[in-house]
Amino acid sequence: MAMGGRYKLLFGISLLFLLLDSCRGSKVGVCYGRNADDLPTPDKVAQLVQLHNIKYVRIYDSNIQVLKAFANTGVELMVGVTNSDLLPFSQFQSNVDTWLKNSILPYYPATKIAYITVGAEVTEIPGNVSALVVPAMQNVLTALKKVGLHKRIKVSSTHSLGVLSRSFPPSAGAFNSSHAFFLKPMLEFLAENRSPFMIDLYPYYAYRDSPNSVSLDYALFQPSSEVIDPNTGLVYTNMFDAQIDSIYYALMALNFRTIKIMVTETGWPSKGSPKEKAATPDNAQTYNTNLIRHIINDSGTPTKPGEELDVYIFSLFNENRKPGLESERNWGLFYPDQSSVYNLDFTGEGAVDMTTNANVTSLNGTKWCIASSKASEMNLQNALDWACGPGNVDCSAIQPSQPCFEPDNLVSHASYAFNSYYQQNGANDVACSFGGTGIIVNKDPSYDNCLYMTVGGVNRTAASNTTAIASTSSSTQNEAFTLISSFFLVTLLSFLLIIGKFQGL
Repeated sequence: MAMGGRYKLLFGISLLFLLLDSCRGSKVGVCYGRNADDLPTPDKVAQLVQLHNIKYVRIYDSNIQVLKAFANTGVELMVGVTNSDLLPFSQFQSNVDTWLKNSILPYYPATKIAYITVGAEVTEIPGNVSALVVPAMQNVLTALKKVGLHKRIKVSSTHSLGVLSRSFPPSAGAFNSSHAFFLKPMLEFLAENRSPFMIDLYPYYAYRDSPNSVSLDYALFQPSSEVIDPNTGLVYTNMFDAQIDSIYYALMALNFRTIKIMVTETGWPSKGSPKEKAATPDNAQTYNTNLIRHIINDSGTPTKPGEELDVYIFSLFNENRKPGLESERNWGLFYPDQSSVYNLDFTGEGAVDMTTNANVTSLNGTKWCIASSKASEMNLQNALDWACGPGNVDCSAIQPSQPCFEPDNLVSHASYAFNSYYQQNGANDVACSFGGTGIIVNKDPSYDNCLYMTVGGVNRTAASNTTAIASTSSSTQNEAFTLISSFFLVTLLSFLLIIGKFQGL
């Protein structure tokens, strides 16, 4: 192979990976905590996650049943080494090697694992736990290197905002000097291995504890409120960005400018004790909807506009065994019965105002949710099983001899079940997702004696034989875009290889 040709090929491959990386974009995931005694089984949780097109999930341990449940789902997991395991993990490499062999390798890569978090918010725990984190991280990395996975699975640890001594103004962000003994080697580890600095951010607590100095709009990403950093002149329209930038400045102050930040927890509770008046479903929906929009648009922050930032929303379920105030048990997007606490659009396209946006059933006319005739039989069956099971839909009408049994086909039965779930859950676009198999129509699909439900459970009798034209769901559009991008990149690589061949490579 000619030297010049080799360089051209290497350049082409480098360009390919550069393009692949640039197409990645920011990610939004969800934390799957299990501090409760009434949660569905992991396999049902995996189905729920797929149904709502959640692609990234954080778990707090390496529970075997959970890892098994997410096998072959395509969902990317962040698994955790608990604080109670820090001591044995930091003491002996053999402990970590055995854990990796027994708890991770049997399920990988069928179960996609991208991150291992070693310890969680250790600075909030009394004692000398912090000193164990970096040695444990090193041992986890060594174990991964032994099996050749150190470049595929990143190792880090999560922190609370309490790791800073100053967070306002953002430009004055600084790490607490009392944590320097373990933070410096940790940051060196992250920089060397290109792992992210993981932070848990909660504007809710800042507002709850200081309502006189923090406005609710500022905490909720509402644009009516803004704060100016007096040192930089940068304008902040939300507290989340200000907290992120305070981390950036704290890292820059220690000359760690290449470390990426990842938010491993953030969210808003939907219910609280009497003094927690901001803990409401409306505020939770507003915060998380605005957060998702902000992240997937790659808005970045005032200090780093356009910077990609991966975020995990806390949490998937309300967890009834968590101690503390009422809000601690009410951060979930779903109740344990898998019904939604409030509607949340993971595409970032839905509007927050439930009374004025097009995501809600129009005041001028009712909308229905039916099954897409283009969906695969397997996806439709899975969605139908979920709707008639965990979705709590009354599917008796599609049983033999009942009004909606005929025509006896999957699309017809799924349409009835999808619509019932859709109407019972606010007739919001998100409630007609079903993993991309549901579509919204404005023609009543009722026929003969089969009457399709409308909002509030009231049946309408107006039938229509007109085929409704429905727009493709945003999730389907995203999948199509990904396929087209992948095709383009593969074609580019093939083109470069052909050119190389003709030039004597």
